[in-house]
Amino acid sequence: MLATIINAAAIIIGGALGSFFGDRINKKYTTGIMAVMGFTVAAIGIQSAAGIRSFLVCVVSVAVGTLIGMLIRLDDRINDLGDWAKSKLERTPLGKGPFSQGFVTCTLLFCSGSMAILGSIRAGLDHDYSILLTKSVIDGITAMAFSSALGVGCMFASIPILVYQGAITLLAGALEPVLTPDIINEMSGVGGPIFLALACNMLELGKERFKIGDMIPCVFLPILLVPLAKAVGLF
Repeated sequence: MLATIINAAAIIIGGALGSFFGDRINKKYTTGIMAVMGFTVAAIGIQSAAGIRSFLVCVVSVAVGTLIGMLIRLDDRINDLGDWAKSKLERTPLGKGPFSQGFVTCTLLFCSGSMAILGSIRAGLDHDYSILLTKSVIDGITAMAFSSALGVGCMFASIPILVYQGAITLLAGALEPVLTPDIINEMSGVGGPIFLALACNMLELGKERFKIGDMIPCVFLPILLVPLAKAVGLF
């Protein structure tokens, strides 16, 4: 858990610094930062998608996962949680900015990726913290950049990180046989379309924003679909 705590702390520190300086930066500069980060997220999405081995697994994961998210109104629930948190903080400096957008954006960025899964497993099994420590530096810098434009909602992405990575670390022994390299690779690959949708929102492309929260279940479906695809010879 130590490396995950450090990761969460890096997000909080980076988010706090970004929010502090973001309030003192002219809006045209924060808009420019947001645009650059949008293209960066798009590049991450393309890189993630390029690693997909089975496009069938990806397509089914994205379609079914998004449908599940829509049925349970996951995006609305996440945004409601963000709005509730913002309402509790609105009388303080922490209540400024598009809280929910920052929270959802950074949560997806920090949790969707092979480093979060592999790093947590290695930390739990071998006490090898190198992957998560590297991720902590990356996440801290990313949180700083995003919070300068989106506010302190980015800092609160540290909470899902603690829960998500902490659970994988604590259950590493049981999860290692399940989270095989092929499954981790496809989970990371499925994150590609999510990152691209996220980039579209950040760049304000399209008439309506994509409900990114509804796409969260997509990332976990390869755990079921990869073994099934292998069993029928489609992987």
